[in-house]
Amino acid sequence: MSPGMGRSLSRSDTLLLVVCLALSLTALAMPSTWALAFASGVRSTALAPMVWLQANAEVQRTSRLRLKAIASARDSAALAAQSLATLRAENEQLRNLLGLKARTRFPTVPAEVLHQSAATDGRTLLLGAGRSAGVRVGNPVVSPDGLLGLVISADPLSSVAMTWAHPDFAASAVTEDGGVMGIVAPAPSEAASAAFLELRGVPYRDTLAVGTLVLTSGLTGVYPKGIPIGRVSGVRREELGWERVYRLTPLANPAFVAHVLVHLTGGVDRSIRAADSIP
Repeated sequence: MSPGMGRSLSRSDTLLLVVCLALSLTALAMPSTWALAFASGVRSTALAPMVWLQANAEVQRTSRLRLKAIASARDSAALAAQSLATLRAENEQLRNLLGLKARTRFPTVPAEVLHQSAATDGRTLLLGAGRSAGVRVGNPVVSPDGLLGLVISADPLSSVAMTWAHPDFAASAVTEDGGVMGIVAPAPSEAASAAFLELRGVPYRDTLAVGTLVLTSGLTGVYPKGIPIGRVSGVRREELGWERVYRLTPLANPAFVAHVLVHLTGGVDRSIRAADSIP
């Protein structure tokens, strides 16, 4: 840029500044009605582009806020839709639990299944009810589907229950028709997720059909009589001339149980397996 052009731009800027100052002083000296009309004229002519930019920026800001509100409402609706199935299943469990409580003749305490009692132990559960609610070691734990396990430790506000997958679990059992008795215990397994039940001690002469319902017999007094345990799914193994061992499909799945009932039927000591193994 040449020196002459620079001086010309400087004079233009100075002239523009003088004109703006003169207009400002004129506007201050005008009556209010004239000043408003003058300002309106300036906005509609010289400042029209600036006014348009400001209005457009406000519209864009409002649009962004509306978009954020719509996205938030959409995310909330999606989250609610995802949790709807879980809430429906939990409500169904609670309704079944209420029905189970109405059918049982023993005093019970409802408890929420909090989580596994230890991160490395998939065979025990931490329950949200303890000694202050009447829970004692040896109390049976049932779900709406059937027998879940037994309380093995009780604190004032919580307790630990071993599930049927625990190696120390055992229960004297009988078929639904009362014709065959035996002992239900978990099959040897290193992983809790691979555990299943066995009905042991069935005389070789007795045959059980697939689908036969197996219940607690109530003989030893540890578990109340008539709690569903599982259904026969086949022969596990045979001891020729002596006994058959049947495989059972458990009715209560500890992984999906959120609420349980603890039967307050008198605590026992920790020799539970020996006590309940008497046919």
